[in-house]
Amino acid sequence: MTPTETLPSRLIGVADRIPASLDLLAGPDHGRVALPVRLAWSGLTEFDVGDARQRLTLYRTLLDCGQREDIIRYVNALLLRADWPRIRRLTSRRLVAVWERQLPELAA
Repeated sequence: MTPTETLPSRLIGVADRIPASLDLLAGPDHGRVALPVRLAWSGLTEFDVGDARQRLTLYRTLLDCGQREDIIRYVNALLLRADWPRIRRLTSRRLVAVWERQLPELAA
């Protein structure tokens, strides 16, 4: 890489990965979720959805790295809404802005 080259932004294509509606989110509201290696390649790979800290780590991983199908499968709409104020503080402002632009009910 030369000094004038830059790495591509992690935000490229993120808007395409966000489901069209929170109603599509079909993730569990309790129990454990085991992410595939392509999403959780280091650290925790299994998360207890009932544990707020683990759930926040799970959701942040999915918002950062998950494809639309992953987000629909593993994220629960009610829990995401409840956790959104904390997620907003723990996640990139640019990523949060894209999510809130796509799903304005999160910003409310």
